[in-house]
Amino acid sequence: MTTTLTRPDENEEKAPALPVQETIVQPSAADDDTLPPAPRDGLTAFNSATLMIALVTLWVLAQMLFLGSISQNRAQYELYSDLREGLAMATIPTGGQIEPGSAVALMKIPAIGVEQVIVEGSSSSETMLAPGHRRDTPLPGQPGVSLVYGRASTYGAPFGKALTLAKGDRIEVTSALGDAVFKVSGVRRAGDPLPQPLEQGKARLTLVTAEGSGRLAALAPADTAYVDAELVTKGKGKSEVFADPGGRVSFVPESEKAMGRDLGALPLLTLCLALLVGLLAVIVIAARRFDTVMVWVVLSPVALLLAWLTTDTLVRLLPNLV
Repeated sequence: MTTTLTRPDENEEKAPALPVQETIVQPSAADDDTLPPAPRDGLTAFNSATLMIALVTLWVLAQMLFLGSISQNRAQYELYSDLREGLAMATIPTGGQIEPGSAVALMKIPAIGVEQVIVEGSSSSETMLAPGHRRDTPLPGQPGVSLVYGRASTYGAPFGKALTLAKGDRIEVTSALGDAVFKVSGVRRAGDPLPQPLEQGKARLTLVTAEGSGRLAALAPADTAYVDAELVTKGKGKSEVFADPGGRVSFVPESEKAMGRDLGALPLLTLCLALLVGLLAVIVIAARRFDTVMVWVVLSPVALLLAWLTTDTLVRLLPNLV
């Protein structure tokens, strides 16, 4: 038996191929929970955290160098009102242990355009408000050397130009004791000779501030400088030496001495920083769930308020003359 193989006819039509159907698997709701977060969420959180840190840092610098003067001006306005009322009602003390932060005198230095209320106390808390009278020294015009501390670069920098005073420039002080006029006798720095000891019954006013060196001198004054002025007791415009009732404190803590720091502000600073960290966490979480712009519109005022409080607290830890 013979088997014959036949070649298929090339002209014969081939059977059409069946189409291949693609199967698309839709993820279930359960699978959604296991999917990793989109990269954009992590980027948004990072951006929010970076923006928050940058905002607080810039605010701290701006407040210390510029906006702090607004706080100081407001404090001066209130202190001036208290001083006028106290002088009118004869309630301003002239001795004893005076409440720190209370107004005790008005000081004018025409040569550098300074007119500031002096408060009792010389810690950072007081010098943020006004030049501060060191509590263990007599008031200006009383026998002895009266020390008044003032900041050189922050919170209004009331003594920022004090070291430019020349010999003979006037310093006028008005208090419950009366009016006292001093004339500058010299400016001295660390290592310079001390002024001659006062004669019995004489009065001297010494302004104490800070001074820096180099390119960052204005931002980081680190050295103590002094302006000595003698009470004018002879000639035109002379002043009397006022009686000293005594009773003042015999010493002050380190925080009230030149370049002193108020370490008592550490607990409050810790609380402020904790609140800032908590606010940062809230912003990061909210930015992942809501529109980032809306989150910042709502929470920016809170961030600025905390930054303001943190800066005021931080300044208390800085030297009281800076």
